[in-house]
Amino acid sequence: MELLRGGYEITIGKVDNLEVDFVCKKLNKLIYIQVSYLLASEETIEREFKPLKNIPDNYPKYVITLDGEVMSHEGIIHLNLIDFLRDNETI
Repeated sequence: MELLRGGYEITIGKVDNLEVDFVCKKLNKLIYIQVSYLLASEETIEREFKPLKNIPDNYPKYVITLDGEVMSHEGIIHLNLIDFLRDNETI
């Protein structure tokens, strides 16, 4: 809802047989977002980051969770949901 309020057009994306939760477009800006409750296991981390790693362009890619520890890697930004909602300029 925050992204819709921010004027983004939102769709679901596909990379091969993997799904990207949100592909967000606004003017010339494009961002990719995966959302998960917690990154509590290696399997969950792999599941959430893998589709974003397979996108060949250089637009921003985010994983948003309730985790307190930041686990950004390989150019993919990991954000805490509360921080994302508090700071409208995060994305």
